[in-house]
Amino acid sequence: MTEPVRGDGEHALHAFLAEVHPTAPTNLSVLVNRYAARLGIGHVDVYLVDLQQRRLTLLSGEEQLPVDGSLAGWAYRAMSLRVQNTDARTLIVWLPLIDGEERLGVVGFHLETLDGTLLERCESLASVLAMAITSKRAFSDRLVQQARTGTMTLPAEMVRALLPPRTVGDDRAVSTAVVEPAYELGGDAFDHALTESTLHAVILDAMGHNLASGLTTAIAMAGCRSARRRGSGLREMVRTVDEALAEWLPDQFCTGIAMQLDLASGILSWVNCGHPPPLLIRDDMVLENALEYPGEPPMGTPGTIGNPSRTVREMALEPGDRVILYTDGVTEARLAGGSEFGLAGFTSSIIRATAVGELAPEALRQLIHSILDHQHDNLADDATILLIEWRQHHRTRHG
Repeated sequence: MTEPVRGDGEHALHAFLAEVHPTAPTNLSVLVNRYAARLGIGHVDVYLVDLQQRRLTLLSGEEQLPVDGSLAGWAYRAMSLRVQNTDARTLIVWLPLIDGEERLGVVGFHLETLDGTLLERCESLASVLAMAITSKRAFSDRLVQQARTGTMTLPAEMVRALLPPRTVGDDRAVSTAVVEPAYELGGDAFDHALTESTLHAVILDAMGHNLASGLTTAIAMAGCRSARRRGSGLREMVRTVDEALAEWLPDQFCTGIAMQLDLASGILSWVNCGHPPPLLIRDDMVLENALEYPGEPPMGTPGTIGNPSRTVREMALEPGDRVILYTDGVTEARLAGGSEFGLAGFTSSIIRATAVGELAPEALRQLIHSILDHQHDNLADDATILLIEWRQHHRTRHG
C-alpha cells in the first residue's frame, strides 16, 4: 500500500475526475483502484445492488454479498458508514454508493489505518463513482446485467426502460418506489420527478398482464410526462392520457393516481382514476380513510373524453407524514393458507416497516420483501408501491 502524500490528494482526485468520464464502464474498477493507490487507499471493491435489492454483486466479478446479513448490506440499508475488521489486520470501510437519494450499491475500501483525511478521500471516490455509474448504465448493458439475477420478459423490458430511479428527493421530500415481479412486469409502473417547488408522482396499473398492457402503460407514462413538462396541472395531465389512449389504444385503459406535493406548504393534490385510495401514515399509524374519496373513471375509458373536468383532491400534510400509493396486486397477494393478504395485512406491514425508524427507501424495501415472502416470490399480479415522505425542514442523511 502506498503511503498517502498529503499534498497530492487534491491533484489525484482532480485527475481521477478528468479520467472517469471517458473510461468504459467495464474499466471503472481498474481506474478507481489505480487512483486509490495514489491516495493511500488499498484495494477498492465496488458492489451494485440487484433489481430486487437482495444481493450486492461485485462490479468486476461474480462475487455476491447479501443485503440482509452482511456489513456491506448494513451500509446499504442504513445509507451510512460501516467499518469491518478482517483477519489480515486490515480494515474495510463500507460506504453506500448513492446518487442523490438513489441507492446503487456499496463500495469497500481496504485500509491499514483510518483517519479523517483518508475517510474524506474514500467518500470523494464513492461520490464520483456513483455519478459515473448512473450516467454510464444508460448505455452500458454490462451495468444493467450486473443488476439482474433473472431473465426479463419483453413487456417487463419495455416498462423497465421507462421507469425513473427508484428514489428521488432532497432534504424537503423524498419519493421512493418498488415494482414486483421484477422480471415479469405487465402493466404496473410509477413515475416521480422533482422541481424547485413541487414533487410530482404517478402510479399506473394497466388492464391485463401482457404486451398490450405494457403499451398502455408506456402511452400513459408518456402522456403524464409530456403534460408535466409543459407545465400542465393535474386535470390536464389526466386528460392528455385519456385522449392518447382513446386515439392509439381505444380498447385499453388503466387505473392510476397523479399526485403533486407542494414542497414549501406540504399541500398534497391528487386525482384518483379508478385506483385504490392512497394511505396516510402519521406518527407510525395509518390514518384510516384519510385520503379516501370517490374515484374518477380509469384513464382511457369511454366517457372520459367528454367529461369536462377531473376532480382534484387536496390535503395538508404534517412534517414526517408518509403517503403510500399501491396497486391492487399488493392487497390481492395470497398468504400461505390461501387467504388474501388484504388491506389489513398491508397496513399492518406498513406500520411494522415504518415504526422502527427506517429511512423511507429501506422501509419500502422491507415492505415489498414481506409481501413476496408471503407469496414465496410468486405473485399472481403486478405489485407496485410508491411512498412519499414530506420532511419540510432540512434534515441530514444521518439525522
